[in-house]
Amino acid sequence: MLKIAPSLVSAPMTHLAETIRELEKAGADILHFDIEDGDFVPMMSLGVNIIKALRPLTDLPFDVHLMVNHPEWLIPILADFGTNMLSVHFEACPYPRRTLGLIYEAGMQAGLAFNPKTALPTLSYYSPFLDFVLVLTTEPEARESTYLPEVLEKVSQGKKQPGIDNVQWEVDGGFNADNIQDAQRVQADIVVAGRGVFLGQQYAENIRKMKQS
Repeated sequence: MLKIAPSLVSAPMTHLAETIRELEKAGADILHFDIEDGDFVPMMSLGVNIIKALRPLTDLPFDVHLMVNHPEWLIPILADFGTNMLSVHFEACPYPRRTLGLIYEAGMQAGLAFNPKTALPTLSYYSPFLDFVLVLTTEPEARESTYLPEVLEKVSQGKKQPGIDNVQWEVDGGFNADNIQDAQRVQADIVVAGRGVFLGQQYAENIRKMKQS
């Protein structure tokens, strides 16, 4: 079954502690955090201290997506703050295998993220450090970017690559109960959803619809 990872960048910021409790009750599987630097992508939203502040409130895995240039310096900080899964962008790392190795050595699951326009490389090269691949299905320049279902074929093709049988596939961008079947069709493992979960602040109902779909 697909795991649902609500993206907290879309959550109401005024009462996050209550929101996390409601997400747990609603059946969320993972909590997803986008950390941006305003350079790799032209926006800034959540900072790393939110990981530290929220970690004591839940046992749900924390999945942190770094949309930053030169992400290496953040790896030990996020490990210390209790991050479980950490992805860095292929486009932002001159030496992705080294960066993934640093995440792996810090005790976190290591992921490699790809913008919609970026083709997948030979992923077996990044073994044994690669735990998951994050495929963006919207352009990361704005919160309201258009859902790009054609990008999901990248998951279908990537899963056929040899030597990466244990790698999980995560998709992120524009998902809701009406299109989550697209992710299931390509056999993704994790769906990140922001507005699809938080629309109308009906977390339980929105997650239920997504899982039923």
